Amino acid sequence: MSDPLIALILLGVMLLCLGAGLWVAISLGAVAFVAMTAFSNAPSGLVLATTFWGHSHSWALTALPLFILMGEILLRSRLSQDMFSGLAPWLTRAPGRLLHVNVFGCAIFAAVSGSSAATAATIGRMSVPELTSRGYPESLIIGTLAGSATLGLLIPPSIILIVYGVATEQSIGRLFIAGILPGLMLISLFAGYVGIRAWMNPELIPEEVRRFSFREKLAASKNLIPVALLIIGVIGSIYTGLASPTDAAALGVVLSVILAWASGSFSLKLFGEALMSATRTSCMIAFILLGAAYLSVAMGFTGLPRNLAAWISEMGLSVTALLFVLTLFFIVLGCFLDGISVVVLTTSIIMPMITAVGIDPLWFGIYLVIVVEMSQITPPVGFNLFVIQSMTKFDILKIAMAAFPFFLLLLLGVALISVFPGIVTVLPELMSN
Repeated sequence: MSDPLIALILLGVMLLCLGAGLWVAISLGAVAFVAMTAFSNAPSGLVLATTFWGHSHSWALTALPLFILMGEILLRSRLSQDMFSGLAPWLTRAPGRLLHVNVFGCAIFAAVSGSSAATAATIGRMSVPELTSRGYPESLIIGTLAGSATLGLLIPPSIILIVYGVATEQSIGRLFIAGILPGLMLISLFAGYVGIRAWMNPELIPEEVRRFSFREKLAASKNLIPVALLIIGVIGSIYTGLASPTDAAALGVVLSVILAWASGSFSLKLFGEALMSATRTSCMIAFILLGAAYLSVAMGFTGLPRNLAAWISEMGLSVTALLFVLTLFFIVLGCFLDGISVVVLTTSIIMPMITAVGIDPLWFGIYLVIVVEMSQITPPVGFNLFVIQSMTKFDILKIAMAAFPFFLLLLLGVALISVFPGIVTVLPELMSN
């Protein structure tokens, strides 16, 4: 049987499973089982057992539940309110004024939560009522929140970068460091867009009545110190080589508990809720990764990735043309699947193509995360859209339209790292040196 026909059959099985409402992990396992049984001579049951056992005790994966727990703890503390009160005095005179709280607040919380949905929920719960009461336009409130919350996937510690690192056997520490400059680039693009909109249409932005002195701004900034210490403790320990990502995750959990407890808004009951929520999320992601590992092994037995890579090489596509096609592919796929599912579904097929044309897997990981970020704000399955809809009760298409400019800015970000790949690679190279 020809490779294209095998690929179509397996794709049909995948669509059938997903359309039937099966969990992503079970769908991956079902496709892998069909591939092993129908298109190879390998013992599918034995391979399933050895794959699950071999991938269920990955030390690199240990960082995942710890970072998720850290984000859940912070989600239930008052540190987000402290961030608002610490940032707001500095932004009352900036073009766009307090709309920048969404941008910078999401960036800061992304650096300690690792989750896009958690970032949108935490910052939105605090900023949407405040900005609405002050008269800021709804479209810009929603748009800045939806767009900026996607930074939770990129700015380390990022859950999806851990998943990519485990799936492709890349260094998670180097991936974390590689995400810093692209994250700062996207923050600049988002803040610049807000400033330009405010400059072009000043009447959109209400005047801030209160003026803060420099002393008052400094006094308010003390509220940012706990979060800053947490970021420095986690990311700094990885960059300097003092701790592995797993060690840094454990340090982050300890620091987040101390800071949340010191804020006076945390309790044993909330800690139990955070622990249970982190456990559910971690089990879901681990289950998906096991299914993806089985699918990856099954694809190896069928020979599809190897033949596909050879076919791509024979086509003579340039790196630019290949990235253009992949960007369209990931955007469409992201319209129907969450980011983690997109990564684990595609890496076993895509990576041989990437290495065949000479693309750095480290750079590709950051590229993939930015493209997946775009899928977080595209209907019908944009997770950030659902989170914001649950808070505001607005129509999801209205939220998607408000977030569309930030979709274009993310697309611009992809173009920039493609033209200037050093944005991604320079810090990991310095880290190695």
